[in-house]
Amino acid sequence: MPNPLFEVTSSEKPKLLTISFASDPSASLGALLANNDHDAPAKMFTPCYAAIARLLDGDTIARKSGVQAGDCIVAVNGQGYRRFKPDYVDDELEDLTAAVEGISVSSDDDDEAKKNKAAVLTGKKAGEHYAAILDKIKEVKKAADAANPLVLSLERYGWDARVNSWPRFLVAREGQVPEAMMMIQEHEAWRDAKFPIDLTKKGLQDVFKAKAVAEVDVGHEDLPPTVYVNFSALQKLEADHDPQDVVDAFIVYTELLLSRSADPRAPKASQFIDLTGVSISSGLRVDILKQVYHAFEPNYPETLHKMVMYPVSTMVKKTAGMLLSFVNENTQKKFVITDDLDVVCKELGWNKADVESCGGVTEFMHKHEKDGESLVFDV
Repeated sequence: MPNPLFEVTSSEKPKLLTISFASDPSASLGALLANNDHDAPAKMFTPCYAAIARLLDGDTIARKSGVQAGDCIVAVNGQGYRRFKPDYVDDELEDLTAAVEGISVSSDDDDEAKKNKAAVLTGKKAGEHYAAILDKIKEVKKAADAANPLVLSLERYGWDARVNSWPRFLVAREGQVPEAMMMIQEHEAWRDAKFPIDLTKKGLQDVFKAKAVAEVDVGHEDLPPTVYVNFSALQKLEADHDPQDVVDAFIVYTELLLSRSADPRAPKASQFIDLTGVSISSGLRVDILKQVYHAFEPNYPETLHKMVMYPVSTMVKKTAGMLLSFVNENTQKKFVITDDLDVVCKELGWNKADVESCGGVTEFMHKHEKDGESLVFDV
């Protein structure tokens, strides 16, 4: 049975991954590395000098070992190359390491080995720490010793861990470190107070069952999944439901969709406001959108890809823009207000023929939701 308490989908605790080249000591990793060896404010919470920028195509060691973009290289053959000491001991962390081609990597390190693996590398000029890691990797690879193959120790951080979230908050505050620090601290306090969310609350269940807030995930390679909002369904619930139920449903889906991001350093989701059957000119009430926005904007900065409102006639686009004037200028630039299904599909990565064959965007949502049923409980 699914857990009725919805927990936050990202943790400050990293997960561990160890890569051994024992199966092929001369093989390449199959990934491009990112150089974090500089003093930019965005790297304040990054524990490593070298991270996985992206994976290369092919049947590589990285892909076989489950490496992902954003993974941090913190040790090479048991020697630490960290920017600062770890906040957790390995025994407290989940180990993702799996056997690769029948060769498993033991994690039963003694105290001395654990100390060496957690060692911090400092005292060099910018760029030299990163170079030292590469030199060590080349040294081991050049030896091509089957008895002493290259072993990389990595840490994987969630999309909302400070390692990955701090750069987003910094951008949201235009590079001003004090303001960004206040923003991220307020977010973390909000997160601690907000979660877990009780999914069995009747009002929240009504929102889920009515599909007033849902998702569309077509598995597009280049565009993120979408939080779907059926505004007509929301209006039907409005009279006898707490708006907080809608906000909570929106938060749940936002968390789920951002947690699916292939790169935790750049989590993204879109939002689709389905206005079928809703008349903007006769009085579209945006109170609920304001409440959603005031939860989303300070806690999920720089995660919105596009917010699409459809269908909205050309005549009332200006009215819609005025009604949404409470949204900040940068976010408004991501708005698409349209009555053209071609535009919707282009912006969100949907297949127009699929939408039309389903009978419309609402039915299309039913076809392409992943977690909807798991959020419904009999209460």
